[in-house]
Amino acid sequence: MKILVTGGAGFIGSHVTDAYIAEGHDVVVVDDLSTGRREFVNPKAHFVRSNIFSDYAKLESLFREERFDLVNHHAAQVDVRVSVANPQLDAHVNILGTLNLLKCCTQFDVRQFLFVSSGGVLYGEPEKLPAREDFPKKPLSPYGVSKLTIEYYLFSYRLNFGLNYLALRYANVYGPRQTPKSEATAVSTFSRQMLNGEPPTIFGDGTQTRDYILIADIVRANLLATQKLLLLNKAVPHQLDDLAFNIGTGCEISVNEIYSQLKKQIGFVGQARYAPPRTGELLRSALSSAKAEKLLGFRAKTEFSEGLRQTIAWMRSQVL
Repeated sequence: MKILVTGGAGFIGSHVTDAYIAEGHDVVVVDDLSTGRREFVNPKAHFVRSNIFSDYAKLESLFREERFDLVNHHAAQVDVRVSVANPQLDAHVNILGTLNLLKCCTQFDVRQFLFVSSGGVLYGEPEKLPAREDFPKKPLSPYGVSKLTIEYYLFSYRLNFGLNYLALRYANVYGPRQTPKSEATAVSTFSRQMLNGEPPTIFGDGTQTRDYILIADIVRANLLATQKLLLLNKAVPHQLDDLAFNIGTGCEISVNEIYSQLKKQIGFVGQARYAPPRTGELLRSALSSAKAEKLLGFRAKTEFSEGLRQTIAWMRSQVL
């Protein structure tokens, strides 16, 4: 297939691009390099530096020339804090940028669309964990609102234009190539600080939890979703969650546990600093991937300690 990967110079998108190329697909990467890195782009991919929101003419021309079979949409404004400070910017990049892609898909007969949503922000503070896809949607940030809004647009495009799609609701992704400008997590932030001999800062008491999933598992989820996208679209969806899949481990890992494991693996001899909790931060989060296991054949395989080892090894190879 000929595949467009938006955000393909970024942490997650570049790994997905590598996997597509390894499977023999023809891949075009669109990225404005605001957070991605040119060196992350697979040399066998055709790279186009462009912004999907602000340069529609270039995007339209690319769709006309390339005639894509599938769009894998990773490009986004991903910083929750930026979305709170500037919701207009978040909406322009995430919502309007995606609508530009959808317009091109309908205009140039692209029949498949794989969208990266966020399970970590859609459900707010659920009454029980791990959260399932059909849990109430209670996004606390404009970033979460934008991701949920895009899912509704995709649902509408499926019904009105026949665009086949799947939405992957990621947990907290970590691993090699995660930089301060990308979707930074406590794993990448603490690793970088401790490898530089700096004490990490833990906001709150450190008992807050997240569902951490290694990039290699995320890549497998993308490949499985690509393989089964058309099959899962044979039936017309009746509700938003029909074509959405949580991609996580179902396990909660606290900030204190991350610090403890990293300290041991890195050999850090200092102590963490504790600071007041950040306003609006979720206390607990974890995603059930039972639906993804049943319908996509996906299950996270990598133990957290092994994922940390791979992350640390990559960071040691970089200029921190």
